[in-house]
Amino acid sequence: MKNEEPKQLNSKVEFENLKSDYFLIKLFDIVTKNKSLKIMKYNKKLQKRLNLDINSYKIYSKILSSIEIELKPADGKYGRFINILEKDKEYFKIYFDDSKEEIKRYNLEENEKVKNIKIIIKHQVKSFEHLFDWCQCISSIFFKKFCRNNITDMNDMFCRCSSLTELNLSNFNTKNVINMDSMFFECSSLKELNLSNFNTNNVTKMSNMFHACSSLKELNLSNFNTENVTNMNDMFSGCLSLKELNLSNFNTENVKIMSYMFYGCKSLIKLNLSSFNTNNVTNMNDMFYGCSSLEELNLSNFNTYNVTKMSHMFYGCSSLKELNLSNFNTNNIKAEEMNYMFTLCSSLNELKISTNFNINDINIIYKMFLGCSDELKKKIKMQNKNIEI
Repeated sequence: MKNEEPKQLNSKVEFENLKSDYFLIKLFDIVTKNKSLKIMKYNKKLQKRLNLDINSYKIYSKILSSIEIELKPADGKYGRFINILEKDKEYFKIYFDDSKEEIKRYNLEENEKVKNIKIIIKHQVKSFEHLFDWCQCISSIFFKKFCRNNITDMNDMFCRCSSLTELNLSNFNTKNVINMDSMFFECSSLKELNLSNFNTNNVTKMSNMFHACSSLKELNLSNFNTENVTNMNDMFSGCLSLKELNLSNFNTENVKIMSYMFYGCKSLIKLNLSSFNTNNVTNMNDMFYGCSSLEELNLSNFNTYNVTKMSHMFYGCSSLKELNLSNFNTNNIKAEEMNYMFTLCSSLNELKISTNFNINDINIIYKMFLGCSDELKKKIKMQNKNIEI
């Protein structure tokens, strides 16, 4: 390759739209210093940019080094690492690949292997939305520096990072973040996640935040402030391995949607939601659907006056032996919106409801208690003479 004429980097990747030449310099300086990646070595235009004087380096260094991320590639079918700068984006998208085609396209030598890379995010960036979305090739992400407080959006930030086994966010700054929807969506290889340092004072959206984190066994949300959150739809749905979850500090006074919140959390054994304020909640459909290991569920303070949907709410909670819903008010719920509410709660023997638990449609009632014991049905009928089961 030494005798060959310099090749041009494929024009598919645009560099001219970058606002800061130094962004490129800093990034490639790090990787070339370790002799691990020479992606721009055959591109004359980029080589020329590398020769900017030291003053440019000093001017931008303090600003641009405020975020430093270290990534490690995942071994296996997703291969190694190729770095692609997306057009019209103000950050770098990271991919890994060892294929001959990629090596040829980006002028890498076959023996060049990459163990990790540090990347710098431009200071102008205010949103991390979709930053690592679909990066199935990454096994580890470590935010080594994060002094910036101008980031407001983290929607889908680590979405579908299915090979991610290590995520170090100890230096993370979430002070001004508003949106955390689907932030860890389908991070199916993560076994633990410590978010104890998260500042969520300004967050309003947390729907699907941990959806399908199926390997997650430890989740620390001890410092979460949720007083401004309005949507918790699907927040923990599909967390199949989670055995315990402490939400005692959650403030849910502004939450309107809790549907599918714990859907399919089949390993959860107990859940204390006595601190939950549900005064503004309108939708509780499928909230505990499939929580088949749940033995204790404290909903003693639930106010359901504004709720209009409760279908499948406790469907398949087959280990639940007792449930106190004496504060439940269903006067604003249409009968069909309570379909299959307690279906397959096969161990349920004690169900406390009040006269405000208004159900009088015989067909709906039959579906509500489908798969429940005859003993429970008799007790419910004795509590409320209007019920015919």
